[in-house]
Amino acid sequence: MNTPLTAVAISCTLKPSPASSSSDLLATQLLDALAAHDVTGDLVRAVDFSLSPGVEKDMGDGDEWPRIRQQVLDADILVFVTPTWMGQHSSVAQRVLERLDAELGESDEDGRPILFDKVAIAGVVGNEDGAHHIAAILFQSLNDVGYTVPAQSSVYWNGEAMQTTDYKDLEETPEKVASAISTATRNAAHLARLLKAQKYPAE
Repeated sequence: MNTPLTAVAISCTLKPSPASSSSDLLATQLLDALAAHDVTGDLVRAVDFSLSPGVEKDMGDGDEWPRIRQQVLDADILVFVTPTWMGQHSSVAQRVLERLDAELGESDEDGRPILFDKVAIAGVVGNEDGAHHIAAILFQSLNDVGYTVPAQSSVYWNGEAMQTTDYKDLEETPEKVASAISTATRNAAHLARLLKAQKYPAE
């Protein structure tokens, strides 16, 4: 029997709730696929929260990042999804990455970075190029703060440039995207269980 795991998906759409969002859709699809591997998870739309600029755990004065941070710390798997704007990840995604920077100064009881033994996968959607570039930025940033990246763990959809059809408007999930979702979530669950069973060594 598989060891139960948990996940949190952070959608970095620029659209506040209740607007429909392609990033939210992809994040939900990734969570649903993880559920098939005994991973339970929640979706967080970051733009719905007041995330203060800065690189501390809590910036005070109404900062709502600590609520999201706790979900991140509790989860074995982080699903990080962003839209593509001007060939880049969203400003909301950048804010989340900057807030995660605080974890570089946090250690567990063994003196290891607090995000060691956790796994991250990425999703990117947009009507322009940039998915590979964005995935590279996300994975470097997330690995830098302690996350481990599984094999083939970026899932993306690029629509036709300068057109109005979004990922959420498609009648069905493209076969290649569905296959990428399956691979990324299967590998993420597998790797997360390995790290849960045998942690990275302390110094």
